[in-house]
Amino acid sequence: MIGAAASGLLLVNGRIAGISGILGNAVRGIEGTWRWAFLVGLIAAPLWSPLLGLPFAIAHHQAGLIQIAVAGLLVGVGTQIGSGCTSGHGVCGIANFSLRSLTATAIFIGFAALTVFVLRHLLPRMAGA
Repeated sequence: MIGAAASGLLLVNGRIAGISGILGNAVRGIEGTWRWAFLVGLIAAPLWSPLLGLPFAIAHHQAGLIQIAVAGLLVGVGTQIGSGCTSGHGVCGIANFSLRSLTATAIFIGFAALTVFVLRHLLPRMAGA
């Protein structure tokens, strides 16, 4: 779905679907309402998911609105440090053969794998010891 949305935005508006760039430019008032519509859709979709019987879920645990908001803020900090987000680098940047995006995506995936390893294998052992 992310790839389809990124392709649609590129085909219709000629724009790259980097969420951090879309948000930053929307806040600065650059280029009108399509950015806000895109962002509202990002927020509305998971809020409507319980109506479709699809719960918020993070690693088999239900996440509350506060957890999701904190996670979103942490992602925002990461996008500033990484000069872009996973959608911009991973979906759009790699498709454009960007070495910077390939490097950033490898780092995202590496840290995600490390996080899963720590949460599933190291922390349970430490708690049981």
